[in-house]
This record gives sequence, C-alpha cells and structure tokens, in this order.
Amino acid sequence: MSDLAHGSPLSAPQIVLKQVVKQFGANRVIDHLDLSIPQGQKVALIGPSGSGKSTVLRLIKGLETYQQGSIEVAGASVPGRSSGWRWPGTKKAPVEHRVGMVFQQFNLFPHLTVLENVTEAPFRVLKLSREEARERAHQYLARVGLGHKANAWPAQLSGGQQQRVAIARALAMRPQVMLFDEVTSALDPELVGEVLAVIRAIAHEQQMTMLLVTHEMKFAQDIADRVLFMEAGKIVADGSPEQILVNPDNERTRRFLNLVEQR
Repeated sequence: MSDLAHGSPLSAPQIVLKQVVKQFGANRVIDHLDLSIPQGQKVALIGPSGSGKSTVLRLIKGLETYQQGSIEVAGASVPGRSSGWRWPGTKKAPVEHRVGMVFQQFNLFPHLTVLENVTEAPFRVLKLSREEARERAHQYLARVGLGHKANAWPAQLSGGQQQRVAIARALAMRPQVMLFDEVTSALDPELVGEVLAVIRAIAHEQQMTMLLVTHEMKFAQDIADRVLFMEAGKIVADGSPEQILVNPDNERTRRFLNLVEQR
C-alpha cells in the first residue's frame, strides 16, 4: 500500500475508531470497526445501502451513541453517550466544533436568509461578533459561488444551490474534519455537477481531512487519496482508488462496482 493511500507515516491520525460497535436494538450496524485516518487525507467510503456508511459519519460527528469501543477526533474523545443537540446558549463538547458535516438533505432554516443560515452557528456557538460572523459567511458563500444569493431565502434556491449553502455553513465553522454524506443523492441529475465541483475545489485547495460517503465512483476516484469499501458494518477493502475502484481484488467489491455500473 502506498503512503498516499494511507497518508504519510509522519501524519498523526486525526480520526481514530477502535473496535466500535453500534446497535439499533438487536440489529448490529457497526461491527467492531477499526479505522484510522491521518490529518489531511481525503477518504471515500463506498458500499451497498445498509452497510453502515452514514452511521460511521454520524458517530464521528457525535450524532449517534455507540455501545463499545472508542472514537477520537483531533485528539478529543467522542463520547459513546450523546448529550443530544443543545443549541443555542449551552456549552458543547469541544470535539463538536472540530467536525463539519453536510447531509443528504440540506437542512437549511427556511425562515432565515442564506446569509443568516451561514452566520448563525459561528455567532451562537463560536461566539463571534455579528460583524465577524457575517464577514466569514460572505467569505464562504463567495467560495461556493453564491455570494450574490446572500439575501435570498432557501426556498428561492435550486437544490444544488441549497446544498452549496449547506457546504458554506459547515465551512464557516472552520472545522478540522469535513464529513459529506451522499450530498448529491437528493439532487436532480443536472445539479449534481455543480455540488461535486465545489467539493472537488475544497479538497484540492485545503489540507482539511475529508471523509465522503458517495455513490459517484468517478468522483471518488478523482478526489480520494484512499477508498474504503464497507459491507455489513465492517470495512472489507481499503486501498488507493486504483486498488479499490479500478482493479479490485476483493470479490465483494467487484460485485458491488458491477452493480453500480449497470444502473
């Protein structure tokens, strides 16, 4: 395995999962999962529906509880027992500031303008002044090509534009880790490209660690240093895009890729 596939040996792991078990009742969705991702690495997580991919992201973000094992992000522990979403006005664990996440659904506040959607968390959670938060919001809206939409309402935007606002909102917290959960799956096909282009630019410009759940295999091949194939709550193949997506030696990975290509 190349250093590129696993990051430089000198890179400290920024995301570490050790023997993590996650169950919903009797259903084990994450099965003694071990994962280490070095700082700055771009990792694509692929696999069939129900394999546990989105759950891994939610665990790293602290949105789900887990029953066994341990999770660390940027040196801070992600507790197994979530304290729930407590915003605004109350203190949150520092690890929550370090991880940005963009979901399948855009989750924008419909009663706030685009600018207010991006401003709110830096103001309330990071305690920036209103002026600082607005300045930062304008910066990241310009970054995703939507500086001219600052005063629009979410309902006035296309799905692709709403998802780009959601990316700007996550970036405005200046996280050390960015998680993307099938961010194009709710979009019309003609809007997918604009969102992928924004993510591709971020990946190429920044040293931020990124973990992306995606079904866009060409995009994964282009953007990722490393690809993980997940099935039944376990990582069953781990390597470079060439090893996993182009010349997979794992039979389950080959079957999955063949099915994806036939769609």
